[in-house]
Amino acid sequence: MAALSNQLFVVSVVAYLAAVIAFATAHALRGTDRSRRPALVAAGTSSMPLRPEAPTPARLENHRRAGLGAVMAMVVAALAQAGCLVARAVAAGRVPWGNMYEFIVALTLVGTVAWLALAARRREVRPLGLYVAVGAVILLGVAGLRVYTPAGPLVPALQSMWLAVHVSAAAIASGLFLLGFLAAVALLLRARYDARGAGRPTDLRDTLAMRLPALQPLRRMSFRLHATGFLVWTFAVMAGAVWAEASWGRYWGWDPKETWAFISWVVYAAYLHAQATASVRPTTGAWLAVAGWATMVFNLFAVNLVISGLHSYAGT
Repeated sequence: MAALSNQLFVVSVVAYLAAVIAFATAHALRGTDRSRRPALVAAGTSSMPLRPEAPTPARLENHRRAGLGAVMAMVVAALAQAGCLVARAVAAGRVPWGNMYEFIVALTLVGTVAWLALAARRREVRPLGLYVAVGAVILLGVAGLRVYTPAGPLVPALQSMWLAVHVSAAAIASGLFLLGFLAAVALLLRARYDARGAGRPTDLRDTLAMRLPALQPLRRMSFRLHATGFLVWTFAVMAGAVWAEASWGRYWGWDPKETWAFISWVVYAAYLHAQATASVRPTTGAWLAVAGWATMVFNLFAVNLVISGLHSYAGT
């Protein structure tokens, strides 16, 4: 079962790579963004507007097929990841998120499933799948190449029912924060593209941004993901405090892991406050979401692997 888990992990990475290629192909086959007003050919030199590119029926059909193939690749990747975790749970005889490798696989799966659920309901968020697939490839690449741990029993400190409660909540919240972060990055790209007022892309950022939804759908999506993730993360921190009291005799001790979990909580609280304030620009909230995810990444990698503390065993 451990070997099967490893094989399914490879299948999921290959499927995500296929999704990246399919999404990129679909983006390339799609016509110029027609939701915005055409810009001038060159400011101050001509007043003739650029004509939006009109894709041919064959190109539109190829675009549809590439998009469908990308979604199917994401479904295959999610199923392979789920199978990877189930097989690992059977091989180890425990919940399959007891170390960094398993945690990264679990949070990536949560982010992918959340995107699939949103894409099934709201067609306009489907172009965000390219960002989800790229993010999954990066995270799973780090998990497989740098922090892989063979399936086996946990260290005594982790052999508790609170592992299933605390770490499960943390993985779910992290997956939602990952997808919310990607939506925030997409919002920043789209805001830059709209502010420039250029009818045709001038660099890679413009090319990516012109395929994205409008600012308001991205803002709503990011806010709802972060709001849900914040509630789950709050529960995870509280459950961790209860587990700490049972294991170490205190609810809170300012251990590096606890401290950075609290820092992430504060940053995401600031994000939610900013989003609820009408005078705050959408891009300001998006940058706070980026900062929040940066604290999550630091907590996951630096605190576990570099900074010594009571949670240092989390990487094994």
